[in-house]
Amino acid sequence: MSTPNEHGAIPANENTASGSGRTASRLPRRTLLKAAGATTLVTATGTAAARAAAAAELKNDFDVIVVGAGLAGVTAARELKAQGKRVLLLEARNRIGGRTWTDTYQGQQIERGGAWVDPLQPYVWRELNRYKLPIIADAGVERSILPTLDGFKEYDPTEAYARQKELFTPFFEDGNREYFERPYEPLYREDLVRRHDGFSLRDRLDQLRYAPEDEIRLTSTTSLYGGSSKRGALTHLTQWWALSGWNFDGFHGVNTYRPKDGTISLLKAILAEAAPTLRLNSPVASVEQDGSRVRVVTRAGQQFVAPEVIMAVPVNVWKTIRFTPELPQAHRTASTAGIGVPHEKKLWLDLKRPADRFVAEAPEGHPICIMGRFDVGQPVVAFSVKDTFDVRDRRQVEAAVKDILPDAQLLSYTAHDWHADEFALGVGAFRQPFQLTRLHRDIQKPHGRVKFAGGDIADGWSGYMDGAVESGIRVAGGKPLTAAEIGRLTSAAALRAPQVDRRLYRSMSAF
Repeated sequence: MSTPNEHGAIPANENTASGSGRTASRLPRRTLLKAAGATTLVTATGTAAARAAAAAELKNDFDVIVVGAGLAGVTAARELKAQGKRVLLLEARNRIGGRTWTDTYQGQQIERGGAWVDPLQPYVWRELNRYKLPIIADAGVERSILPTLDGFKEYDPTEAYARQKELFTPFFEDGNREYFERPYEPLYREDLVRRHDGFSLRDRLDQLRYAPEDEIRLTSTTSLYGGSSKRGALTHLTQWWALSGWNFDGFHGVNTYRPKDGTISLLKAILAEAAPTLRLNSPVASVEQDGSRVRVVTRAGQQFVAPEVIMAVPVNVWKTIRFTPELPQAHRTASTAGIGVPHEKKLWLDLKRPADRFVAEAPEGHPICIMGRFDVGQPVVAFSVKDTFDVRDRRQVEAAVKDILPDAQLLSYTAHDWHADEFALGVGAFRQPFQLTRLHRDIQKPHGRVKFAGGDIADGWSGYMDGAVESGIRVAGGKPLTAAEIGRLTSAAALRAPQVDRRLYRSMSAF
């Protein structure tokens, strides 16, 4: 068994002794900050005198404090800069990106969190074009491996996904064009949404009464996105279907494109334009409102004051920060129940066999929901939401892989457990039943001088990077896209995207 390094990434290989291992290389902190054009101040590990001096220097110099340097946080900082605001950006980790994380493994660029973008996601696609960042398309798959009642079976992708289309399309044909008439305004027809919001994905599967040999082909998707089919809300997946154009090809192929230089290239570009005062290694312990100001106190005891604070951290993390006065009931309920999917782990596998491009799906309850390789020579990416699957244990990982691919030879792997990550406590958003109608509108509201942002509470692509950008723009007073603008952007973006056959692609995960 290998042990996690300080970032929570877990490497393991055949020649690594138990409890040791080489960690994947990362961008040096100084290089990252220099590239981003941001200012670094004294870190929380400095001397008491240095901390006191830094606190005194920063105490009243800012108009807004943004907590969290993920996509929502850096986008909010940029929008505020455009309004002439002085921004302090506090980040708990020693890197920017939050739940997106570009890294390297075995000399290859990987995304431990985040990865894919799409022309159907107008906010993030517009950002990529704004900064002229190159976009590439994965090559797609040569074979599809799906579960059957007798084990796993290999299919031609065209045949496999044609059948998936036949099974999945009825899943969403219960009036979703009416109750998500405007998918970027999820409560526009709240009267209709309320009729469906109490249903889980499991409830919908039960309604359809598919034969066991058909249902087993769907639970990889319903369990991966929802954390489990019982946990995930039908309305969340249905909203994604509506955002994808109400059709299977859009929904199934939404993870087709990615920034050539990684998600970090977009973060750096936004951060460079925002040019906030950036302070890494600064996890926040408390947020205290007192009249006309807000005091933010880090775990190291550093105090920063501003008239306004934007909390751009995951909803699941709100409960770990002390707010004075305490958060409203809706915010506390959402954070306690969680919106980010629990127990999700993302793995990158160096397999000697197989070496081709494939996607393999497993039924609900399997340690690995889905895994695949989209380009020859790249490591295989895999996802798990099973609570008992310990990605630190090489034997468990190898057994899970071999159960799906008996001839697989695992050379090494690296993984990140987002559930165990104290600054995430889960990964991308996927609402539970009733959370859209009972909580969504309320948790978007400010708490006095404290505002909230993040992909978890986006109106559109909640759980995707697009939602994080949308939320950052919205909370900072930027202008959300109109329906007409979204229509124009997505149509034009589709024409500019590398041309691929979406029927050969398989959506993997929002994150």
